[in-house]
Amino acid sequence: MQIRLDDLSGPEIARFLQQHIEDMRSISPPESKHALDLEGLRQPQIRFWTVWDSNNLIGCGAIKALDPHHGEIKSMRTAAQYRGRGVASTLLQHILDQARQSGHKKVSLETGSMDFFAPARALYARHGFQICGPFAQYKDDPNSVFMTLDIA
Repeated sequence: MQIRLDDLSGPEIARFLQQHIEDMRSISPPESKHALDLEGLRQPQIRFWTVWDSNNLIGCGAIKALDPHHGEIKSMRTAAQYRGRGVASTLLQHILDQARQSGHKKVSLETGSMDFFAPARALYARHGFQICGPFAQYKDDPNSVFMTLDIA
């Protein structure tokens, strides 16, 4: 397994993220969909990584700097056939290490409240994330769960 900083220019990541967007559209109502597309991820305050098994793209994730001390996890996804193999945990730890190196003291995220997102919520809880209220531009939403982790 290899984690690479990605410039979001390859066709593999375009397809992978399109699948992510389609999944989110099928599960979350439009007003509760917060997944970013390629253009949304191509922002200077976002760093994006892909996870590879040889030549197979098997995961991705990003961190968005909300301010110099607070980052937001975005676009965490593992290919279906690789779920349960530690890909997400490895990538999440990498992102948290990168956040610390960048000077972040806290990392937060938004994920869904539906059963589909239960494995994601469990992953974040295993890594110490706690339920919190909305942050940044988010508002209370019954379809969202907000979590945060102090990494100082």
